[in-house]
Amino acid sequence: MRALILVGGYGTRLRPLTLSCPKPLVEFANKPMIIHQIEALKQAGCTEVVLAINYQPEVMMGFIEEWQEKLDVKIVCSQEKEPMGTAGPLALARETLDDGKGTPFFVLNSDVICDYPLKDMLDFHKARGAEATILVTKVDDPTKYGVVVMDEYGQVQRFVEKPKEFVGDKINAGIYVCSPSILKRIELRPTSIEREVFPHVAADNKLYAHTLNGYWMDVGQPKDYLKGLHLYLDSMSIRQSPLLARGPGITGNVLVDPSAKIGEGCLIGPDVSISAGCVIGNGVRLSHCVVMKGVHIKDHSKVDLCIIGWDSRVGAWSRLENHCVLGEDVQCKDELYLNGAIVLPHKEIKDSVP
Repeated sequence: MRALILVGGYGTRLRPLTLSCPKPLVEFANKPMIIHQIEALKQAGCTEVVLAINYQPEVMMGFIEEWQEKLDVKIVCSQEKEPMGTAGPLALARETLDDGKGTPFFVLNSDVICDYPLKDMLDFHKARGAEATILVTKVDDPTKYGVVVMDEYGQVQRFVEKPKEFVGDKINAGIYVCSPSILKRIELRPTSIEREVFPHVAADNKLYAHTLNGYWMDVGQPKDYLKGLHLYLDSMSIRQSPLLARGPGITGNVLVDPSAKIGEGCLIGPDVSISAGCVIGNGVRLSHCVVMKGVHIKDHSKVDLCIIGWDSRVGAWSRLENHCVLGEDVQCKDELYLNGAIVLPHKEIKDSVP
């Protein structure tokens, strides 16, 4: 089986992190975001994954060389000369996706984190003889989204954008199974699969929706990224994953890379991930935050609801809170207070940002 991951985009909502690397390579729970998806695709039987890219292709090529062997999955690039939307990349990769035997393929948006029920979705798709199957997730407030209206068998009847009155509570979760026949509907130009292709498939009664039971989050912006981490760690806890940290000073769900060094008298958690090569000083308090590779947090600092980018330094007795995002290699002096600060890569912070 094959799969296409829509990598495209500049990741503007996740800046300043995406100024240093493409969004799919930004760490999430201590490994590049896209690795979570490729691992799930491999489990579902995929042997080849196509990355539809148009931003920093040379960085993506380096990533492929490193991870293709580790994961034992063939990873190829389909490079767009211009942004092709969400359907154009399928036309661009047509020859790879259509094996000539009618085998369905997966299409995923690169910033979606969930339980990835890909096998269930594939079985559902085949059982209904669908041309395309959309993964949908239930939301509390459908008025903010495009709602997928379907019957009790999962057949999609129509789409309603930001409905004023209740028509349903299921929204598109950004993961699809498609049969190769859908490629005949897509022209080689910038085009949207959601707006320009799926409505036609639905009109022919060949579009179905499979409902996701577990958690789901689009982690494309800092607040949602941190919320997604909470959901992901919670899911690890439910599965009783041995990877979650245990021990004195750990509270709630915490992920710590084995190479990270943590000082004495720290209080860490809930909902914290600490990546490779990090050094956490004595008496540090971390909660609801992400500490990326090579970060050094000095003694007695407090970090809450923040993302600390690669190789950054947080001074002693500092306090960072309220969705601060430090880009790569940010140096913060001692005894500073940062409140919701967004800091570009390679900057030195000498004064508080209240």
